Amino acid sequence: MEVLVGTCGFPKSRRQIYSTLDVAELQETFYNMPNRGKMQALREEAPGFHFTVKVFQGLTHPADSPTFKRTKGFKPTERHGLLKPTEENFQLWNEFVDSVAPLRPEVLVFQTPPSLKPEPYIYDFFASVAGAGFKVAWEPRGETYKDPTLIERVASLGVVIVVDPLKRAPLRGGIYYFRLHGLPGEVNYRYKYTDDDLRKLAEIIKSLEGEAAYVLFNNVYMFDDARRFKSIIRGG
Repeated sequence: MEVLVGTCGFPKSRRQIYSTLDVAELQETFYNMPNRGKMQALREEAPGFHFTVKVFQGLTHPADSPTFKRTKGFKPTERHGLLKPTEENFQLWNEFVDSVAPLRPEVLVFQTPPSLKPEPYIYDFFASVAGAGFKVAWEPRGETYKDPTLIERVASLGVVIVVDPLKRAPLRGGIYYFRLHGLPGEVNYRYKYTDDDLRKLAEIIKSLEGEAAYVLFNNVYMFDDARRFKSIIRGG
């Protein structure tokens, strides 16, 4: 199984990320709709590099989310966000896919807020967007985990369920997508992973069967942790 190691965003220069790691998950696409020209420029800058993107928050977060303070040119309504199967969300999804297409990202990652309840309509939303030419992944958090059946139903659509394998067992599948936000708890961005943590992570991943595993670090020390983990998983 191919293991692709990288960071959420660019904690170092893009040149250094390209030369050291395997993959980067764009974060700017969460705060603002992608710019097609910039997406094209990134692809031309690193033609062989692996990119994934975090989906625009207008699809995932409520209109009163404080994260919209960083958003320009978009004003959410009550019919946007929270994976609602509304005409407004599907239109926004189509705009997002079109805008990010020049980058040719390998995975589009939906991260929903911990407050999102496990509403049945979440399945309906993913049933409408899955299989549209891009691999789709979903990182449920908080309240949503109270309904594991819903998560399994969404996974049955071919949606990759994002977890931190040091905290939750991954659902078996062809592709795995792991985001690591520090230990313990749901997030602890100031945590630096120990060598024992990284060796345990490597053992978990090596026990899985599939085509590929994306391993994205999202903590203060993400670059160093990703570099160290890449050495461990490659047997260095």
